[in-house]
Amino acid sequence: MPEPSPSPKRRGRLVRFGAACVVLSAVAGYAVVQYVSGGTGDPGCRVVSGDGNGAAYEFTPEQAVNAATIAAVGTDRAMPERAVAIALATALQESGLRNLDHGDRDSLGLFQQRPSQGWGTEKQVTDPAYAADVFYQHLAKVRDYTELPLTVAAQRVQRSGYPEAYAKHEPDAVLLAAALTGTSAATLTCDGRSRSTAASGPAAVRAALTRDFGRGALRPEGAQAGARAGKASSADAETPVAKGSGRTLILPVAEDTTAGGRSVGERGWQLAHWAVANASALRIERVAYAGREWVSGNTDSRWRATGSTSAEAAGGPAAGGGADSVRIVTEQ
Repeated sequence: MPEPSPSPKRRGRLVRFGAACVVLSAVAGYAVVQYVSGGTGDPGCRVVSGDGNGAAYEFTPEQAVNAATIAAVGTDRAMPERAVAIALATALQESGLRNLDHGDRDSLGLFQQRPSQGWGTEKQVTDPAYAADVFYQHLAKVRDYTELPLTVAAQRVQRSGYPEAYAKHEPDAVLLAAALTGTSAATLTCDGRSRSTAASGPAAVRAALTRDFGRGALRPEGAQAGARAGKASSADAETPVAKGSGRTLILPVAEDTTAGGRSVGERGWQLAHWAVANASALRIERVAYAGREWVSGNTDSRWRATGSTSAEAAGGPAAGGGADSVRIVTEQ
């Protein structure tokens, strides 16, 4: 005897159940792809500890560009590495190091700053360099902030409803700060393969350097203290500027004689890591400094010894890439 066919009501439940399973499978598949790819599918970046303790943090090119801007603005203001770590941890918590065009109430940008609370206009707080600069302005007013726990210092600036939230980002922020201020050499790499359609070439790199570091980025650091505040000196006209030809830009590196007191090597590695962090956005093909070179598209993207006796590959003074200059080569 044949079994009775399901009732219309039961058939409806079965159809809805099947549809729900399809939707859940699709969502699960999407979640797996997002987890594996880091959320965007873009080529990735990685920073490791200079102490060789195995600590590492992986992030996207978008996050790398924003982190490099935050660090550049901090050092341009002669803020210590600890301040940069505080700023990076704050941005990791508030926006995931993404320049958001939305947030709680009128919160916007990397630090979720609110125009209604006096942080600036909507346009200003969604400008990463401005947002970082105004964050440091407020942080500098926090008494003994370098001695405070990171989450306490960040909270005194942000006044968040979750005052302990910044602490969990401290290990990653410390790694990033060490690399992006140059105190940890050859520790930041990116895949570097670009999907950008934005302007590229040395002119675009120059513009981005000026945006992040101020005018002093294209001159030896000690000659341009206070560039972000718009202060110029008569020495500016006599100070060597970044030079190069074709696809190559050579940045001079000098010891910092400002309050930051940073060495030639720290300044050089900051500029080199900044270039790698911006490689996808600015279509940078290779970066050389202090006898090491990073090349876009390598499987592991490590910094490698140049391994050549030629002046250019060895990073000789005339070619750039030695201890006194950083050499950046763009795709076009």
